[in-house]
Amino acid sequence: MALTDTVIRQAKAKEKDYKLSDAKGLYVLVTKTGSKHWRMKYRIGQKEKLLSIGTYPNISLKSARKACEQARDELDRGIDPSQAKKARKASQINAYANDLETIAREWHKQQAVHWSDSYSQKVLSSLQRDLFPFMGTLPISQISSQTLLQTLRRVEARGASESAHRLKQLVGQVFCYAVATGRAERDITPELKGALGTPIKKHFPAITEPAKVGRLLSMIHNYQGTVTVCAALKLAPLVFVRPAELRHAEWQEIDFEAEQWCIPGSKMKMAQDHIVPLSRQALVILAEQKMVTGHYSNYVFPSLRGPSRPMSDNAILVAFRAMGITKEEMTGHGFRAMARTLLDEVLDERVELIEHQLAHAVKDTLGRAYNRTKHLPQRKVMMQRWADYLDSLH
Repeated sequence: MALTDTVIRQAKAKEKDYKLSDAKGLYVLVTKTGSKHWRMKYRIGQKEKLLSIGTYPNISLKSARKACEQARDELDRGIDPSQAKKARKASQINAYANDLETIAREWHKQQAVHWSDSYSQKVLSSLQRDLFPFMGTLPISQISSQTLLQTLRRVEARGASESAHRLKQLVGQVFCYAVATGRAERDITPELKGALGTPIKKHFPAITEPAKVGRLLSMIHNYQGTVTVCAALKLAPLVFVRPAELRHAEWQEIDFEAEQWCIPGSKMKMAQDHIVPLSRQALVILAEQKMVTGHYSNYVFPSLRGPSRPMSDNAILVAFRAMGITKEEMTGHGFRAMARTLLDEVLDERVELIEHQLAHAVKDTLGRAYNRTKHLPQRKVMMQRWADYLDSLH
């Protein structure tokens, strides 16, 4: 006679364990402690075996019968239900061991050796802020494109459309890594093509009209700030490196004899060493600054708070504001756009030389990546022309 929930529920413990049989080998084992365990008896290869299905009422009568039917189906296909159950459990454990956060951190650690410290931290911060809290614990093999889209739209909803697109690209790289290491079948991000809004590209504010550049340079040369901030302001347009690269410049990187500044890859966005040819004007500024800070700090532009740290990232911005230059007009990063525009449109320099000097990702006709010494003699000439041109504007 088939079991009912009422019969199972009302079954009481006895001095010895006993069984309540259902059908097709399924029964409930009622122990002397009162617990009730689902078991299924079956034979495979002339050997009698037991399959443990779970405990009642955690596993209902309906669920136990469904599990029994699945086991019988496996037997019909020559599969041992007990071994199949172990395989499923091992697969589940393996899936949760390979969750998205674990694999993403593994990928990040591998890639970070090719990145600058600042870019590495920027990538990790993005993952920690916008991805891990919402999807980090999910097994990567079980993540759908729709699940990812929900997370990306959460970023997009706060007005960070560009960040959402960058996060999608990062997740795509993590999935490609997971595929390569056997933890995922495919990259799901191509399925989301067109699902996010087109980001509005924002450019750093920059002054690029020659007359206005001349006025800016005059304001810089007349600025009454600290010696170090004034020197950094004067050098910035001559070398047009990224603000962080300027702030973290060290005296050991400045080669006065070779007339160049060698920035190590650890400080560069693309994690490649970069050479900045120094014009006569730049060398004068650095020589004067070395008399000020060279005897007590490793940094060319040390912080006012102490010689062991570089100048604050707000120092130049504060100086701009003191001069009456708004954030909508110019930033420290704007010197790069200034140089990029005027070197091309006014001085008619080769775009390839400009891009190399900006340390952008430049590849030759054979697809080879940027080389720090590429076109160095021509770049030295260009940097001196640039310094002379800036002198002529103010």
